[in-house]
Amino acid sequence: MSKIEWTELTWNPVVGCTKISPGCKHCYAETMAGRLKAMGTPGYENGFTLTLLPNRLNDPLNRKKPTVYFVNSMSDLFHENVPFEFIDKVFETINKATQHQFQILTKRAERLAEYFSDRTPPENAWIGVSVEDKKYGVERIDHLRKVPAQIRFLSVEPLLEDVGELNLEGIHWVIVGGESGPNARPMQIEWVESIRDQCDEAGVAFFFKQWGGWGADGKRRAKSANGRELRGRTWDEMPVQL
Repeated sequence: MSKIEWTELTWNPVVGCTKISPGCKHCYAETMAGRLKAMGTPGYENGFTLTLLPNRLNDPLNRKKPTVYFVNSMSDLFHENVPFEFIDKVFETINKATQHQFQILTKRAERLAEYFSDRTPPENAWIGVSVEDKKYGVERIDHLRKVPAQIRFLSVEPLLEDVGELNLEGIHWVIVGGESGPNARPMQIEWVESIRDQCDEAGVAFFFKQWGGWGADGKRRAKSANGRELRGRTWDEMPVQL
């Protein structure tokens, strides 16, 4: 099972990526890809260089147990170097694997909207964008709103500043998390509480993933020690699929 709190398994028909915004600065996938390459793990021969892996396209079809999959935890499906023809094949599998739910998250929101301008996401595909600050938040959310997905979600991780008032119209789920790792940037509790309150007011499911390398008290310590409680409890709300 995946160590990512809001999913069950990961599926990576593409690995590798390139950085496009501040949230990418300390990319966990880049570090992990380097380790996997050093270990000789199949699929990571090129390290973090973007690589299509067509041999993995049918992997979810071999699992009968209904599962929530995070698609491309080690890449971005809508990277400019992933042809639409290959993305079509990913969604062909999603269409066939109706027993599963698939979570697709991207920072390339404009390309996401372009892809779905003449396509409709499968009912079992949750489509989301990353939001790390004000500059890269509003525009990405606006592009996401154009996608006719049953579940549209935001991954506000790492949360790098107060993102202010978010337009949550048409959004069904918001994940918030702080950055982890040796160079983690701090996240303030007021930023998190503001998003939580906005979700409550808009009737949007709220999931608090982690504090990361900095605690709610502003002190640096191990991610496991900081935990994932907000206001004295955990927040594990999930979107309702109609």
